[in-house]
Amino acid sequence: MELRILAPTGALGAGFDADALARGVAARPDVIACDAGSTDSGPAALGSGTPKLSAQAVTRDLRLLLKARDELGVPLIIGSCGTSGRDVGVDRLADLTRTLAAEGNLHFKLGLIYSDQPAARLRSLYDEGRVRPLANAPEIDRQLFDRSHTVAMMGVEPIQEALQDGCDVILAGRASDTALFAALPHLRGADPGLTWHMAKTIECGAACAVPPSANGLLVTLREDHFDVTTLADGSRLTPRSVAAHTLYENADPFRVAEPSGVLDTTDATYEAVDDRTVRVRGARYLPADGYTNKLEGAELVGYQTVVIGGVRDRIVIDALPKLLPMAKQYFDAKILDVFNGTVDPADIDIDYRLYGAGAILAGSEPDPLTPRELGVLITVTAPDQQTAHAIATFVAHASSHLPIPEYDGLVSTLAYPYSPPETDRGPLYRFTLNHVATGVTPTELFRTTTEEL
Repeated sequence: MELRILAPTGALGAGFDADALARGVAARPDVIACDAGSTDSGPAALGSGTPKLSAQAVTRDLRLLLKARDELGVPLIIGSCGTSGRDVGVDRLADLTRTLAAEGNLHFKLGLIYSDQPAARLRSLYDEGRVRPLANAPEIDRQLFDRSHTVAMMGVEPIQEALQDGCDVILAGRASDTALFAALPHLRGADPGLTWHMAKTIECGAACAVPPSANGLLVTLREDHFDVTTLADGSRLTPRSVAAHTLYENADPFRVAEPSGVLDTTDATYEAVDDRTVRVRGARYLPADGYTNKLEGAELVGYQTVVIGGVRDRIVIDALPKLLPMAKQYFDAKILDVFNGTVDPADIDIDYRLYGAGAILAGSEPDPLTPRELGVLITVTAPDQQTAHAIATFVAHASSHLPIPEYDGLVSTLAYPYSPPETDRGPLYRFTLNHVATGVTPTELFRTTTEEL
């Protein structure tokens, strides 16, 4: 048995090289698969239903992939549509697919797999004790499902059903990245350990290449190994770069959890065939006792206005850690005064991040820093945008003239690169779930529709 799987890019809309795609197509793959989403960028896409990457970029990539699929006559599978995998993301990409099919006179069977979870279903699962927390999961209650938007992450099974139904193009909601690449090989009887390891290796396209890029990889899957080859000019693969990708987004470099079990790469080996190809053997797949689907949720928690500033005065830099807590107390009183008691300071968050002084590690910086200059990010979060903006105006004004004990008279403490300095960032979302649904069949949380184009 020999199967070829083409992963043209790590994310639909990231902008792969057309020549690299052409090399992959020339190898006559049995399937083209590509991820379109992730939680990497935070909860906004899931909370709002708005994709991260632009419609123009996605259109460009999808047009090329549909033409490649038409030339080859093989399935094209795209998962986590619209970044979050929400139903609206699937529908948006489906509309684009219909438009591009009409423009290119392309004919195929389209399958749409939806992963939104109704609140009533989630409450029922919760009441039955079938919503299980993963490590470091937040506390939840059944009311959460009414105020947040939740998707379930599918494995290979809903995709396989669509393939067996004759779908040529499959647009899936939230999906395990690896499931997109593993679905067809599993149907063809490929070794599960090799299949899941192959899928993990190519899920992000050429992210495991040297240098990493948005371009593609081609896998040739055989009985006892798979060869992974980079497609872009100027790129190469090494055993280390391929092996390292198993650690990406995983706490354990040897065990990768999937809905139906765990990929174990403890005994895997990696061998350079040439500068562009690495041969991999030895992974095992350990089936789980019960099937689970991960649940991902996000809810709206407020609106934000941000102010960006900077300071290079050494005296001001040294004074800021003491001045900012005092400023926040002043702002609480100011909020009560300005809004005549109609806004509770407890509902407002005013956050200062001092970039250059440990802002990224947020207080966990192991070594004291003595920066020559600081970037200051002020974020005001309120229940509505108008209130956030109004508060940010006096926060920005006061922050530019903080009282410095070492100076007599008024001084400027922060410099702002923009006028006005306040920028409305819009709605703020937070993740609400790090849980799995247990005791489910592989397809019961998902629904599929098909149409002929």
